[in-house]
Amino acid sequence: MQKSSVRWDDFRVFLAVARRTRLREAARGLDLDPATVGRRIAALEEALDARLFDKGPRGYVLTEAGQGLIAFAQTMEAQADEAARRAGGVPERLSGVVRLGAPDGVSHYLLIDACDMLSRENPDLRVECVSLPRSSVLSRREADLAISVSPPTAGRLTVRKIADFDLRLYVRDDILAARPPVERLSDLSDLRGIGYISDMVFERELDYYALLGRQNEPSLTSNSLITQRRFCQAGAGLCILPDFVARDHPELVAVLPDEIRLTRSFYMIRHQDDARVARINRVSDAIVERMQLALSNGLP
Repeated sequence: MQKSSVRWDDFRVFLAVARRTRLREAARGLDLDPATVGRRIAALEEALDARLFDKGPRGYVLTEAGQGLIAFAQTMEAQADEAARRAGGVPERLSGVVRLGAPDGVSHYLLIDACDMLSRENPDLRVECVSLPRSSVLSRREADLAISVSPPTAGRLTVRKIADFDLRLYVRDDILAARPPVERLSDLSDLRGIGYISDMVFERELDYYALLGRQNEPSLTSNSLITQRRFCQAGAGLCILPDFVARDHPELVAVLPDEIRLTRSFYMIRHQDDARVARINRVSDAIVERMQLALSNGLP
């Protein structure tokens, strides 16, 4: 029996499943139903006489043959996007889905304006912002882009430094005002510490209290920065927070701001294979630009 021919649209479906790993999520971005996506993948595998995915608990995982097809399919995608742009004769509007993984504090304080701008300027683009704190989600194709405080050391990934940011030790203003002047950290030893759950610190750069000699080691902990901030606002104790978080909450004041200051960096991480995908490039650039502006205190 003669095998069916392969069309560009088949590779579009293939890329959607490779990026989303689950038929339902891929189908949503393609505006198809999951059963149709499954049939299209099966037809492509038959046409190429190769198994492209293994199905497991984590969804559809690329086989060796599928990995070998990614770069070719992405080249076709970039060429199709460019052809559509030239044929239209107008600046390219983005379409499809881009999923961005970021820690909750970044999503809450630094990404809202960028994502809103991208959506307004590109009505056919869907930006998915997911609280995925580890850059390893990229290797599992759970996101197209990831923001992290530590660059990965392995994998076919591209790393771009976004900007530095400072953190300080914060407490609610009325608590500090009711105490004698604070000259050293030990003056606050009676206050509880607030921080990350020690065995759930997903980046070693977030283990702040180790750098303070474990003074005021946290007794109230959460893997969510937003929850830590809420503890601090409630007057529960001391908390190390990024300045870009605390500046939105004037009731939080820095303790010994010149002596206790930590500097960290944000990085934009993405798949090397996606270097020619226009929508991912544009979303990445917009996110980086807006984060740099916000972290320089220049956000309007």
